[in-house]
Amino acid sequence: MPLAARVLAAGWGAMPSALSKSEIEALIASLGVLVVDDSQFMRKIVRNLLVHIGVRDVYEASDGIAGLQAIRTKVPDVVIIDWELPLLNGAEFVRIVRSPGVFPVPDIPIIMLSSHGERSRVIEAARIGVNEYLRKPISAQSLYDRLVSILVKPRPVVQLGSYYGPKPRKLFTGALAAPTIAPAPEDTPLV
Repeated sequence: MPLAARVLAAGWGAMPSALSKSEIEALIASLGVLVVDDSQFMRKIVRNLLVHIGVRDVYEASDGIAGLQAIRTKVPDVVIIDWELPLLNGAEFVRIVRSPGVFPVPDIPIIMLSSHGERSRVIEAARIGVNEYLRKPISAQSLYDRLVSILVKPRPVVQLGSYYGPKPRKLFTGALAAPTIAPAPEDTPLV
């Protein structure tokens, strides 16, 4: 059953603030997460962090093309992808996934990993439709926080001009144009 349907069927989507810790843990345990990274070492680290926070089903892909195929065959609930990949980088991967009518699962939540923390990179990730952004090195807590954000505070998927993805948290646009993200404090996730 897709992630959104499981959240709604459990009655969790209506009042996210009412979720108990055990309900959040059960939801996290039910996730299937795809990790796309060209570094086997990094995939192992992310896998171990996911298992540590309670995720039972972790799938792996070593490049963007294999990641697209894994989404089609494994149908994970969440994708965690590195920005820098061979063949098809993370940004190109997200653009393909966020193509309704072309890709079969355009609404899948995506967490972008990157060793780059420049504001321009984070804004670009938001503009292409990433749900959350994590800068390497990552911790179990930061990964857990991003998953909980996706699960208990899901943002509806919207189409605004050529943008397709989660509704931006802060949107300042004229006509139907790509979303622009407002400035946020350094410690606040932008996407």
